Amino acid sequence: MADVTAFKAGVKPRNHIVYILTENPVSIVAIAGFAVIVFAAIFGPLVAPYDPLATNVAISLHPPSWDHWFGTDQLGRDVFSRVLVAARLDLMISVSAVALSFVIGATIGSAAGYFGGWTDRITGRVVDTIMAFPLFVLAMGIVAALGNTVENIIYATAIINVPFYARVARAEAAIRRTAGFVQAAKLSGNSDLRILATQVFPNALPPMAVQASLNMGWAILNAAGLSFIGLGVRPPTPEWGIMVAEGANFIISGEWWLAIFPGLALMLTVFTFNLLGDALRDIVDPRQRT
Repeated sequence: MADVTAFKAGVKPRNHIVYILTENPVSIVAIAGFAVIVFAAIFGPLVAPYDPLATNVAISLHPPSWDHWFGTDQLGRDVFSRVLVAARLDLMISVSAVALSFVIGATIGSAAGYFGGWTDRITGRVVDTIMAFPLFVLAMGIVAALGNTVENIIYATAIINVPFYARVARAEAAIRRTAGFVQAAKLSGNSDLRILATQVFPNALPPMAVQASLNMGWAILNAAGLSFIGLGVRPPTPEWGIMVAEGANFIISGEWWLAIFPGLALMLTVFTFNLLGDALRDIVDPRQRT
């Protein structure tokens, strides 16, 4: 039997998860924060008090108040509504990029670790080439060459994340290709592709799931960074990086809320995904299965 299901006798997965959450209350905070982010991404445009694109120069640069919780920007747009609505776009970019890099990295990494030989050498050189570049600079180059659209931001973020999953999948596959359950599957007449899909790959899922959670926050930060330097989402689309970039021009004149609130939303989201990654690591750690 594949060791991915090797819980100790008498320990159910649900009880194990409850135990981990009660032992580490920070995990509960991470899950609660993740729920808030998902809620904002799904229902943000519906619960936003104002149209995030509606301008009103008569109330431009008003500080936070009961009417406008996060104040208004230079065009009179409600900052709170824009921060809330921006969660959907940033989370969509992050999920799409991580999912794409997860599939590509897991596929090539599992194949390289299981088959070895020239497959491993070619895959290794490709991954090393990507990792040789500063990843944010590589993403800048890709977006600059292809054009600053949402699709190209997703592709660029996915490309620079592929090595993380490829390396994890390769290590897990290389360790388990000689395991007893894999040899038993071969003797049963299963093809190599079937063994990869049903025996080797499932064992690589737990550590890659932890990596995916960590990369979610980094992908949001990468998209916001591209927008900050003018290579990301184009104005007037609500996006945290754009809002920070626009607000930075007004900090020196005292309108601090324009950059602070979207920056806080970005920081808390990345922090939440990092905490969520720690929680997932504890859940899938075999040493915690007692």
